[in-house]
Amino acid sequence: MQITRQADYALRTVLYLARLGTNQRASTNKIAVEQKIPISFLAKIISQLAVAGMLETSRGARGGVSLAIPPSEITVLAVVEAIDGPIWLNECVADPKTCYFGSSCPLHEIWCKTQGEIVQRLKNTTFDKLVNHQH
Repeated sequence: MQITRQADYALRTVLYLARLGTNQRASTNKIAVEQKIPISFLAKIISQLAVAGMLETSRGARGGVSLAIPPSEITVLAVVEAIDGPIWLNECVADPKTCYFGSSCPLHEIWCKTQGEIVQRLKNTTFDKLVNHQH
């Protein structure tokens, strides 16, 4: 399993904004330059995260991008899923019928358990924890 480059950029964007602090805005250009993200790519990411309710955007001289909710309420899982959709290690985790052996396959339980552990870890990791970890 590997997250997409777009999800990685989204995670870096949210972390950047979380470091700024409450109610602080940054321009899309500043985020793009400082996080080494192509501006056209970043615009799409910001749009997706805004639709998901994590970011707010405003235009004008005092405009920019900011977190819509506190970093303590934004999980790594939520950001990844807002960009990439649900995480699946193997298609059989979502639907055992996709495998010839179904849920009786000895690997099925391993995939399901591993997936559950990954999802739980990402769900338990909020951006306030990431910001505090680096200071």
